[in-house]
Amino acid sequence: MKFDVQVISVDTIKPSSSTPGNLRHYTLSFIDQITPSIFMPFLLFYPRDAVANLSNKERQSRIKQSLSEALTLFYPLAGRVKDNYHVDCNDEGVHYMEAKAACKLSEFLEDPNPAEHNKLLPYELDDVSEVALAVQLTTFHCGGIVIGLAFAHKVLDASSFFLFLNSWAAIARGSSNVATPQFESATIFQPVPVPSFIVPRGSPGKDKIAVKRFVFEGSAIAALRDKYSTDDTSIEYPRPTRVEALTAFIYNRFLAATQPDPNKLYVLSHVSNVRKRLDPPLSENYFGNISVGTGFVISRDTEDAFHRVVIPLRDAMRKVDMDYVKSFQESGGGRSNFLVENTERLRKGEVAISLAFTSLCRFPVYEADFGWGKPVWVASARLLYKNLVGFFDMKSGNGIEVWINLDEEDMAKFEVDKELLAYVSSAKVSGV
Repeated sequence: MKFDVQVISVDTIKPSSSTPGNLRHYTLSFIDQITPSIFMPFLLFYPRDAVANLSNKERQSRIKQSLSEALTLFYPLAGRVKDNYHVDCNDEGVHYMEAKAACKLSEFLEDPNPAEHNKLLPYELDDVSEVALAVQLTTFHCGGIVIGLAFAHKVLDASSFFLFLNSWAAIARGSSNVATPQFESATIFQPVPVPSFIVPRGSPGKDKIAVKRFVFEGSAIAALRDKYSTDDTSIEYPRPTRVEALTAFIYNRFLAATQPDPNKLYVLSHVSNVRKRLDPPLSENYFGNISVGTGFVISRDTEDAFHRVVIPLRDAMRKVDMDYVKSFQESGGGRSNFLVENTERLRKGEVAISLAFTSLCRFPVYEADFGWGKPVWVASARLLYKNLVGFFDMKSGNGIEVWINLDEEDMAKFEVDKELLAYVSSAKVSGV
């Protein structure tokens, strides 16, 4: 199905109340500083039935007014990012677009094509500017809607994004249960004058990226957890978690499908939210990037997936604490650290595989109720870099949607792998 989206209007949404002068300068933390200057996408799909009692104009008005109120609380999102050091909280506002799609939402969701999702976003993800947040409201012929968001990763991580999104939705539906964000991350992860760690920019290179979504039902994941369990009685948790099992499986199938150079290194990385790993732990209301990446080089000493992937993954995630961040921070990003080491290995061409995983499992991705119910589906889009893997919980059950961005040639091999397809479901998006 050819999918066309026509932009109807472009606007700027400003905070409903001016940001006080003493809050005008929001300092980026050290982790913010080393985070890529790219937009991250997120799409929320709401069917016609959910919004049938409201006209298009009423929906649009509610979204814009509640966004304006939410920006008063989350004022850095209405500002402009400056020089990798701070956000000028000048109330310039959020870029906002309204658009129309030339089909019914149910038709689009019959067989969703992730490559088309970027049409539902207000910006190209590599169109890096000083804007911290942009929103696009797309209406389908049937009356269903999609809220597409592009947020500056430089300013916030997934935890902060969902804190904002669900607070915005709470304001829209008239709830008094609205979170109070804490803008103090720079006092914990103090910025450095000029990080010696090379900050990735929004210039992804010349790779042609393909994005695909693979659905793993709960029963398939349970089978993979059994498949990658160990008989070693000395292991505290001999059965891997859902995320550990899927990580091992995706790695193994990618390796089998693409057959990379066996004389080079194979590297896996995961992103870890460090809020609860600090002493004392931080509230989830702490705003900013309080997540860091860590990983490991795959061992060639064993073919056993549990000891080759699951154990090193657990060890790598366990290391992510305040000391891990401090050792990195105190040297301005220059001290030995997985992020630095891996960047250097990639630069030298020593790495054959580098797969980077991010899990949004257990995040409140389906909680955004603007007064017309929760989304029937949430989704991502094509990202800028290859070899990125994202995990999303399915709306019901214990299944996980795996979103994978690969080089087009690698994807052509990976997506037809027979063992991969034996576990993948053809589950449709339901409820529309």
